[in-house]
Amino acid sequence: MDSEINARPGWGIFWMVITGFLFVAVTALVKTIGARLPAAETAFLRYALGLILLIPAIPAIRRATITPRLWAIFCWRGAIHTVGVAMWFYAMAHIPIADVTAINYLSPIYVTIGAALFLGERLALRRLAAILIALLGALIILRPGLREVGPGHMAMLLTAFSFGVSYLLAKAATGKVSPIVVVAMLSVTVTVGLAPFAALHWVQPTWLELVTLSAVAVLATAGHYTMMLAFRAAPMAVTQPMTFLQLVWAVLLGTLVFGEAIDPYVILGGLVIVCSVSFITWREAILKRRGITPTSTATKV
Repeated sequence: MDSEINARPGWGIFWMVITGFLFVAVTALVKTIGARLPAAETAFLRYALGLILLIPAIPAIRRATITPRLWAIFCWRGAIHTVGVAMWFYAMAHIPIADVTAINYLSPIYVTIGAALFLGERLALRRLAAILIALLGALIILRPGLREVGPGHMAMLLTAFSFGVSYLLAKAATGKVSPIVVVAMLSVTVTVGLAPFAALHWVQPTWLELVTLSAVAVLATAGHYTMMLAFRAAPMAVTQPMTFLQLVWAVLLGTLVFGEAIDPYVILGGLVIVCSVSFITWREAILKRRGITPTSTATKV
């Protein structure tokens, strides 16, 4: 089976490029909504409207045996992911698309650190060096002291951290229930988690906003599906570098559609982070170990 996967790198690259387009389209649609709706409400509506996409998963959920420990994992993951999603929507309304995309590349770095601290993974010197270089990339993007680091940037840093922790919790549930159940439980718990915060400052959405958020749910789901196709067609070492294209699309979109200035430091910092994550992924492939690092830093909304 491995030989079959490694035999189609072209398809893996193709599907990862499509994935990048889909996730950048998600950010573009969210950007058009702006800040009229509170971030928690926008995030809640995206997940609530997306629940309809879970209907095909109902039989699998009903068949699954969910132990008390799994319930705890699902609930904790939902709570942490809720924070990350809300912060992501807030960041989208307050900082450029390129900044959001570049900072989100830090998620795999947080996962690598967390796996070493809590899952007993060995943190070799090469991986430690790659982590430090990735953090340097984050400093290049933020440039504290040289420009104002606003609430939007801090929210995005929290988003990347939350998504990293969410991935580690998902890893703990892997093998106990099907991936469909894991995804479905995340959608349900995040919807429930966001509901009270959305209700606190509810603003009546327009029909256009509802349609836009429905499209966000569809595109995000399609993005996760094409990402899966990419992973099945090619090894991580092939698909991981392709995630940098998401930053390219984000910069072009921000400039051509939203009039955002091109920040070369954001591009440089994003490239540094992606190269570091790609190196970690490549090392995992060389050592023929099961990678703990997420093979994509795509938007997890």
